[in-house]
Amino acid sequence: MAYDLKKSPGHLLRRAQQHAHDLHSTAVGADGPTPRQFEVLHVVSKNDGLSQTDLVNATGIDRSTLADMIARMLKKGLLSRSRTKEDARANAVSITAAGKRMLSGAASGVAKADAGALSVLPKSHQAAFMKALVAYADALDAMGEAPAKKPAKAKKKAARKKGKR
Repeated sequence: MAYDLKKSPGHLLRRAQQHAHDLHSTAVGADGPTPRQFEVLHVVSKNDGLSQTDLVNATGIDRSTLADMIARMLKKGLLSRSRTKEDARANAVSITAAGKRMLSGAASGVAKADAGALSVLPKSHQAAFMKALVAYADALDAMGEAPAKKPAKAKKKAARKKGKR
């Protein structure tokens, strides 16, 4: 059986993502935020005081990557973080004045990069492409909301622990 990369969703998504990333880097410049930093700044600017867990859900960035990103963005003075009043273990993230300036300065470049990413398709295909991307992202979000199934080994271990108590 011959494998065809042109029919591989993973390969095609990586190619599209690389193109979008290159467009973003060119349009925003070396001093601007990365695509993920822009996402974080944008979401936090619209939801000041969002918990890091809610930020994971809103951006789709995994927990450990997001924690590292936030730490770097705190050092750069783009974000601030404090404990929430509701749960002393949770962190609330806010955008700083420097973060707002970076976000504002990058917005037109990001819009230009987004338009460039779509421009490789004929205008007649762009709306359908965006509709499919939104549906794909929504399906991924729905998967993330479903309770994770424990592997059989973990279930057996939990049952043994329960029996020992």
